Amino acid sequence: MNKNAVFVLDTNKKPCNPVHPAVARKLLNLGKAAVFRRYPFTIIAKEESKDEVKKLRIKIDPGAKTTGLAIVSETNIVWCAELEHRGFQIREKLNDRRTLRRSRRNRKTRYRKARFLNRKRPKGWLPPSLMSRVYNIESWVKKLCRLAPISAISQELVRFDTQKMINPEINGAEYQRGELFGYEVREYLLEKFNRTCVYCNTKEGPFNLDHFHPKSKGGSNRVSNLVLSCVQCNQKKDNQLPTDFLSDKPKLLAIIEKQRKNPLADAAAVNATRGKLKEVLESTGLNVEVGSGGLTKFNRKRLGISKSHWTDAACVGKSTPNNLNIKGYQPLLIKAMGRGTRQMVNSDKYGFPRGAAKLRQKSFFGFQTGDMVKAVVPKGKYTGTHTGRMAVRKKGNFKLKTSTQTFDVNHKYCQHIHKSDGFGYSFGELVKQKVKVIKPVNNQPINPTQLNLFNTIEFFTQTTKTKTKRTRKFKGTDGEQLSLF
Repeated sequence: MNKNAVFVLDTNKKPCNPVHPAVARKLLNLGKAAVFRRYPFTIIAKEESKDEVKKLRIKIDPGAKTTGLAIVSETNIVWCAELEHRGFQIREKLNDRRTLRRSRRNRKTRYRKARFLNRKRPKGWLPPSLMSRVYNIESWVKKLCRLAPISAISQELVRFDTQKMINPEINGAEYQRGELFGYEVREYLLEKFNRTCVYCNTKEGPFNLDHFHPKSKGGSNRVSNLVLSCVQCNQKKDNQLPTDFLSDKPKLLAIIEKQRKNPLADAAAVNATRGKLKEVLESTGLNVEVGSGGLTKFNRKRLGISKSHWTDAACVGKSTPNNLNIKGYQPLLIKAMGRGTRQMVNSDKYGFPRGAAKLRQKSFFGFQTGDMVKAVVPKGKYTGTHTGRMAVRKKGNFKLKTSTQTFDVNHKYCQHIHKSDGFGYSFGELVKQKVKVIKPVNNQPINPTQLNLFNTIEFFTQTTKTKTKRTRKFKGTDGEQLSLF
């Protein structure tokens, strides 16, 4: 059963303590509460609550493609979700628009002199593809603050230590031998090479950090000279030059040379937005705690938790509880869908207008494009009950898209499930992992050396050795009705 808490509002729409799904189901059956919102599932009480409100903390693990969100109490996880961004999609659309615009100007205004010196951007400006990530997180933080008694925020501020990447032997004994020693470089390489051996493409750990050009033959410790290698390939390569070791695989050698020199685009996007995101979170007036990616991984390894976006979020910062049980939690998967387009006339690939201009009116018969609805069709080919997202038309004959098919349906047969808010929703995998917490000896803080986390020869792609069992993934992004009960 999904242990994600149900948010509760009082009669004045002020947040109360979240409750277990079973408690929410009981309140709904007794008529003491009503459904306020489907995603995230929220109920509104019909009676005033006398319970003392407990303060909660939002934890955020920002990512270029997916951001982990978790609401944590002083002892355990309350709610979790994963927010999928559309930054790269926005970048592609901006590139297409720029291409069409330049082509059009070249056709129409070739006589004009080029102007490049009159363009100014405000301080702290970021491109729309990056700002969309910040806006998505800001939107959800404000939404969760309206639904739950949030008192603080934890953000993973530094994903990778760039100084450590450039020079792993940076001076400073404390910096060299601190608790997070070596974590930043390893996390960077694991992400860069997708947790795969560059020589044999195996994903089975343990992995070694291999100097692509051996140090004995002039290789450096710079991160561009480090690659992931399984133990067998590393021992087989020994101190051979790459040209000798891969003499029979010239294509693979060219791929590795290109990949190891390329910067990590996702890391660049996160590093570019982390400062802006911190400013936005601080503007909410809540206390903002920050932590590094190395600290997040240290907490996750210490607690014996499997890796995912939302579990990383739950382990952000020094405020992480000593015990976190992730068994039975099913994250809400949130996908940024956008809120339409400002383009009034569609164009072909050459930039010429095609079709009639769009209507300025967005809502028809109380429905809007993107609404999740339940359609009860009494007759015809599609007789039955269907749930999905709709695209509205002026005449009232809407297009309904379910998880399996797309067809037209009259607005009279539709009723709202969730109004369009720019996001799509589904549920992730139900975690059945049994967490084994390592207890500190004599009530002393857990030391990284106790967990053997800093062995540079062997480290695992999996964060724990515990076996995990997961159920099938629940579908619902395309409009299938989802319920916590």
